[in-house]
Amino acid sequence: MSTNTNGSQQQNGESRQVLTFVLGDETYGVDILRVQEIRGWSAVTKIPHAPPHVLGVLNLRGSIVPIVDLRMRFALDRAEYTAVTVIIVMSVVTPAGRRDFGVVVDGVSDVVDVNSAEVKPAPELGSRGATDYLLGLASIAERMVVLLDIDRLIGRDLSSIAGNGEDGEALTADAA
Repeated sequence: MSTNTNGSQQQNGESRQVLTFVLGDETYGVDILRVQEIRGWSAVTKIPHAPPHVLGVLNLRGSIVPIVDLRMRFALDRAEYTAVTVIIVMSVVTPAGRRDFGVVVDGVSDVVDVNSAEVKPAPELGSRGATDYLLGLASIAERMVVLLDIDRLIGRDLSSIAGNGEDGEALTADAA
């Protein structure tokens, strides 16, 4: 695992940096290039008739940014928001263009290098859509990290907020 001066790995294949964060006992990761900002928890303005996992919106320097609770989105047990609860503001690509979106997580862990050759495909779990938003799984420092395709995961939420179909089908054709 050799690293050159600009931080990329040359010998073992393509490498990318991933921001890791925790939800309960699990660790997840997203491409660091998508992360716009990491901020502490702050109350949001609720939007009527939004899906339950869409908490509302925040005004970030003049931009209205929808906020999703990933615990609720993944049907995990609800947790109280604490001093370590954070909102990760990310850039999401949709057919309508780039949008900023915030996700509430229990805490941010680290930025790590992930070698593409070491990413394992997500298992088939039998239900349609169960792993559609996973890029794969990687073992990092003795922990399994679930790598998320944020475009597919959040694109569905953007679609449902905008009323473009029940499961965001309009946005899942080819988000890559």
